[in-house]
Amino acid sequence: MITFGLIGYPLKHSFSSKFFNEKFEKEAIDAEYLNFEIEDIHELRRVIVFNPHLKGLNVTIPYKETVIPFLDEIAPAAKEIGAVNVIKIERDFGNSYGYRLTGHNTDYVGFKQSIAPLIHQEHKPSALVLGTGGASKAVCKALESLGIKWKYVSRSARENSYTYEMLTPEVITQHLIIVNTTPLGTFPNVEEHPELPYSSLTPNHLLFDLVYNPTETSFLKKGKEMGATIKNGSEMLQLQALAAWEIWSKGE
Repeated sequence: MITFGLIGYPLKHSFSSKFFNEKFEKEAIDAEYLNFEIEDIHELRRVIVFNPHLKGLNVTIPYKETVIPFLDEIAPAAKEIGAVNVIKIERDFGNSYGYRLTGHNTDYVGFKQSIAPLIHQEHKPSALVLGTGGASKAVCKALESLGIKWKYVSRSARENSYTYEMLTPEVITQHLIIVNTTPLGTFPNVEEHPELPYSSLTPNHLLFDLVYNPTETSFLKKGKEMGATIKNGSEMLQLQALAAWEIWSKGE
């Protein structure tokens, strides 16, 4: 039986495991999907060596960037983004460790396809991207491809970014798309949310949360109360998972 899986820490609730195991059962694919909760990215080699039928991995928090030095190759799009959420594993290579790892980024595809139908001309030209982790890089690249300028919102000052303390009502008014790429609000910490002046939101705003559990986070609820359009990360996850499967199954 072929194995696929997910690396990250912690892995309390995994969309990927449920999605892929249901897909395998429904389509009679002789495969399984396992969670590999690792506390250090250096454990990646152990996961691969001790699971000889492992052909592909998803990568989640906090390893989307730190996994890159462990890869043999990185696809051009993932290299440009600077983050990887999918690894294809090819076995029996003539190198010292007997396998080859290629990194890809399907977060970009999933996010772009999920948000694009909601974007209208009045949303342009700018967005706020909350968080600066691996997922945020794919989000920013997708926004650029849609003709939308963006700025990070971070807890500390950095180039092309605001801190949360800098988010005045005027800043919120000037940025009609707000994307949360942080884990704030994820179950069970459902009352958490990014610190924004939510009262400055309007029906012209679009709030997108990469969090999918719960289906309506505190961030989204507060936007909804002000009349904003809202969307969670569920569809994005499905779209990026299907794109991952295309990568893994190609050439099989």
